[in-house]
Formats: sequence, structure tokens, C-alpha cells
Amino acid sequence: MQNAPHTKLPVRDVSAIIARMKDQVDYTLYLVTDSTEAILGSRDLVEVVEQALLGGVTVVQYRDKTSDTGALIATAKALHEKCKKHNIPLLINDRVDVALAVGCEGVHLGQDDMNLTEARKLLGRDKIIGATVSSIEEARVAVERGADYLGIGTLYATSTKKNTKDIIGVNGIRRILRYLHTSDDEAARKMKTVCIGGVNALNVQRVTYQLHAPSDHSSPPKSIDGVAVVSAIVGAKDVEQAAANLKTLLCTPPTFIHFSPSTNNNEDWTSLSHLHTTSLALTKAVDSASPLSHNMTNLVVQNFAASVALAIGASPIMSNNGAEAADLARLNGALVINMGTATPDALKNHALAIAAYNAAGRPVVLDPVGAGATSARKEALSFLLASGYFSVIKGNEREILAVAQASGLAVASSEHAAQQQQRGVDSGPASYTLPQRAHMVQRLARRERTVVLMTGATDLLSDGTRTYALSNGHAYLGMVTGSGCTLGTTISAYLAAAPGDPFMAAAAAVLHFEIAAEDAGRSEGVRGPGTFVPGFVDALYARRKAIVEGHLEEGAERLKVEVLREVKDVGILREA
Repeated sequence: MQNAPHTKLPVRDVSAIIARMKDQVDYTLYLVTDSTEAILGSRDLVEVVEQALLGGVTVVQYRDKTSDTGALIATAKALHEKCKKHNIPLLINDRVDVALAVGCEGVHLGQDDMNLTEARKLLGRDKIIGATVSSIEEARVAVERGADYLGIGTLYATSTKKNTKDIIGVNGIRRILRYLHTSDDEAARKMKTVCIGGVNALNVQRVTYQLHAPSDHSSPPKSIDGVAVVSAIVGAKDVEQAAANLKTLLCTPPTFIHFSPSTNNNEDWTSLSHLHTTSLALTKAVDSASPLSHNMTNLVVQNFAASVALAIGASPIMSNNGAEAADLARLNGALVINMGTATPDALKNHALAIAAYNAAGRPVVLDPVGAGATSARKEALSFLLASGYFSVIKGNEREILAVAQASGLAVASSEHAAQQQQRGVDSGPASYTLPQRAHMVQRLARRERTVVLMTGATDLLSDGTRTYALSNGHAYLGMVTGSGCTLGTTISAYLAAAPGDPFMAAAAAVLHFEIAAEDAGRSEGVRGPGTFVPGFVDALYARRKAIVEGHLEEGAERLKVEVLREVKDVGILREA
């Protein structure tokens, strides 16, 4: 029988097949090896990689900057055999010659390695070539030269990457993703990406969640396709378990996210009657649960905050010791991080506590007190934002603007930028109109995928989709030290009692707090700020008891709330 004649495919068909094959590569859990004694120890690298493959890594990059060529080829061949058994691509860091000798699936090139164009000529179209980038310009060049994926970083400083000039953080990666997403070049829009630098089991869900940050309302953002991990797998005692745990975390929703506003299609939130009914139900929930409110705050307000927590029915603990946080996080409460005392030791303890509460899936409130006042406080704020996820971020106008800037947004008006300089913890008069402030909180809430509360004579609350302007309250609140801090305590109790919808929980907390302030301000014994404090604590308690016991004599008419169905982009905040 005569063999059928060989039919040569057209070049365009071959290119399409190669493109499809490359598109099918799963970058979810990308392992970068490390052969140094500090990370690998005395273990055999090939055995370690095999355990990682069993745990679920989806790409392996062999990285070894010190061994000679013969040893590199021998190890790469052994690694390739293991990878082929699991149908996982093996890439070689830097060394195109080693990749050619081994016949593996491709290479990964850094900025100081071989030019990507030359590497493509040597390797051919069917091999995978990745490129390390840390700026928009480097990303543009890599796309132009035909990279198949980008390794974007460095995210955080690590034992293998200590050069701080390469640390671009979440904001730097967001900028590159946004550039790719909005590019006119189709190759850029379709480009696969992984982030690298300090990713581990404690932060992997937060990193991937925060990198999926919308930059506007027009379309879903371009998200990261995977994370590159080194020591969190190679340096683990149980490599297979470490890889399996990371894979599970990457494939499941974050433990700290209880609600997604994008999936909330009902319009109940626009009804003040519904808001009133919900807020009363949540007050009863706090009373019933008596949730833990763990406050990491300054000594000035600890007593006041504890009194407020008790008055609303919560159980306060004032502990600035981060070592206690893991145990406290298991008690179904919530954490308040207050930047009133932003010392290096305090920040270390804050980071420990944030990680513990995030890991336990419990709410965390950030109160960035005085965040815009000094360069040290701005650095402290950036450190905290990089340390974990916050369910609610609460602050006055200047503090929220400082958070927006730390998040990678810029104030469009130089005149307003000058006005926003903060001197102390007092809020000061508003520099922006209500529509401008509404835009700020909505934009920042979308950016950080959280709930943002900007306090003032009228509070603005948003989860990026739903936005309220709340005008209850009393002028005495602005004349009392720690009133803003105690609002954070109140919010934490409501979040802990009803974590399913942080936006509505925060709204209910604000209403309890500020309507009680109105009651206290007009009570007979209150003559000024000094007599207001005890009267306020009494009013918080009295309001709770009236709601719980069912004899509250008021309805939705008491709520001074404006529902902002449409918040216009007035151009105050833009991408930095």
C-alpha cells in the first residue's frame, strides 16, 4: 500500500497552530527554581521540582546563575524528563544555549540577558520566550519583540531580589497591566502575565485580588494570569503540600472577601425604608453577637473607644501586640488598625495582625489617622496597604486623598493638591464639593475593591457601585479627640456581626453612631464638647436598647441620607 503524499501546511496555518499551543499554557502557578544553599539546602533540585509538580505547579523555570554549562545541561535534561511526565513546560532562565541543548519548551530572559529578537531567531517560532519587565517601556519593547508572556515585578523585596530600585509593588504592576489592557496593539492586550517577588501563601490571594483592580467603568480590567514563586515552594519543608496549598488558594475566592458589589443586582439599597430596616436589624445583630472589636490604636483614645464598643454591645480589646492577633482572629471579631501612633514597632505589629485577620477571613478596618501630614506617615500608609486587605477604609478628606495617592492615583488639580496637605489629625474644612468627594470615594473603592468612608459634615460611603451621602451627626463630634477613631471601632463591631455585606454594615454603623450624636447634642445635660462625651456614650447605649427592646419611636424620616445612584467622573483622581 502506497503512503499518502505529505501535505505541507501553509505558513499562516502553522503560525495559527503554534499560537494556539502557546495560548494553552497555564501560567497559574509558575515555579522558579533556586539552587542556592540558603533556599534549597542539601536537597536534590530534581526531586524538589518533582514534588512541586505533584503539588500542582503549571510552569517550571530552571534558574541557576552559578553552575557551569555542562552541569546546567545535565540538570535541565533531568528536569525536562520530570516536566514531560506531567505535561508541564520547562523554561530555562537566561541560557538560550542550554535550552537548545535540552530541547525544552523555551527560555525566560531578563533585561540584562540576550536580546529577545536574537533569542527568537535561535529558538524558532514554536518555543516560548518570556521577558522580565518592571516598567511600561520595558513591557512595550518586550511585546514589540515578540515575547509570549511577561514576568512583571519585582512585587516585594525578597532574599533573592534585594535591589530596591526593582521593587515596583502592586501599583507598578497595575500600571503595566493597564497599559497592556488599553494598548492599540492586539498582542499587548492578549499578552499573558505573571507577577513575581515575595509571593507566598499569606499574600497570594490578596495580591491576585488587588491586581484585578478596575481603572474605570468601561470594561473589566486585565488581570494577572499567574504568580511566580521561588522560596515559598523550593524552601518549604513539604514541597508538594506547599505547592498544593498555593494552587488551592489561587483557585478559590479569597477568605477575606464576603461580598462582591458587582453581583448585587437588587435595588433595595436605594430605598431609605430598606436602609432603616436593615440598620435596625444590624444593631440587633451586634447586641446579640457581642462581637470582639480588636483595636490597635493609640493610648489617647483607648478608653473612649472601649466605652463606645461596650455601649453599642460589642466586646472591646485594646491590644497592640501583633503576636496575639492569630488567637484573637479566631474569635469571630474584627480588627481596627489606627495609625495614630505610626512608629516602626507599631507598624510591624500591625502587619502581623492584618495578616492574621486576613488569613482567618475576618474584617479589618483601616483608619489612616494623619496619613497626609508627614512623609513618614505617607510611608507608613503605603506599608500598611501592602500588608493586607482592608474591608473598610475610613478617614477624613485629606486622609482618603492620601490613601488614593498611596494606591497609585494622582490628584488632577495642582491647586487642590496644595490644599490637601494635612497638619494634624483634625479634618479641617472640605476642599472639594460633594460630587467631587463622591467621585473620590467611589473611584478609590473600585480601585482597592473595598468599602471607603470619607467623613465630614456629610459622610460619603461607597463600595464602588453603591454610594451614600450621610448627613446625620453633630458638630460636637468634630470637637472631641478620638471621635473618628471610635467610629472605626463601631464599624468594626458591625462588620464582625454581619460580615456578608460590608457596605450596609458600615452604613448601619455610621447611622447608629451619628444619630446617637444628635440625641446627645440636644440632651439637657450637654453644654459643650466636655459634657458631650459622656452624653454621647449614654446615647449610643440608649439607642441600642431602644432598638433591641422594640420601642424606638422613629422611622426612615430620621435618616439624612442621599442615595447617589449615578456618580459622575469629575476628573479629580487619575492614574498616576
